[in-house]
Amino acid sequence: MPTTWPCPGPADELAVVLDRARRVRLLIVPALFEEMNRTRRMLVETQRRLDALGVDSMLPDLPGCNESPQAFAAQSLGSWRDAMAAAARHFAATHVLAVRGGALVFPTALPGWVLEPQRGTSILRQLLRARILAAKEAGRVENTADLLEQGRHQGLGLAGYQLSAALVAGLDAALPQDEGQRVIRQSELGAGALWLRSEPGEDPAQSAALARIIAAEASA
Repeated sequence: MPTTWPCPGPADELAVVLDRARRVRLLIVPALFEEMNRTRRMLVETQRRLDALGVDSMLPDLPGCNESPQAFAAQSLGSWRDAMAAAARHFAATHVLAVRGGALVFPTALPGWVLEPQRGTSILRQLLRARILAAKEAGRVENTADLLEQGRHQGLGLAGYQLSAALVAGLDAALPQDEGQRVIRQSELGAGALWLRSEPGEDPAQSAALARIIAAEASA
């Protein structure tokens, strides 16, 4: 069920929560940018599967994303880290699952899992490639070096997102923050990764596989 939680900043944020006050309480930190949209249905279905396996779960919005009242242009990796730490405290999370770029901003003090963690540079390069291709189709010439220089000082519009200078600089330097959390590889879930699809999708079999891994290892 959707609920609100007290996020740092000017307004509360939404989260999808399945909570029956059980022993294992999983905070799910989503992927970033378009990968967040492409995997959201999969993660909500994973929550349903975890509920059936006796695990509570919380999927909070990152500030500036989805239904957030906060401005995306005001966000940085630091603001997202602060938000996810606050969500972990509010929901009394015992474990964490970070998905893809979520591994850059999740609460590392919690035990848990990271699903195919992604470097910040990989995310930024994908966004830059999309902008350069769009500029080429429009008859303009742009290049990575100039865009990065502009982004680090002024911020930058990429793939429909207005990134702050802090977010551009943060992504350019960020490595996954996992500290002993178990890395889950896509091959453990079966079919192709949903974040590679051009549109949001779902795969109940992958959600079920992910839920089984988490429930089994959390109770081991």
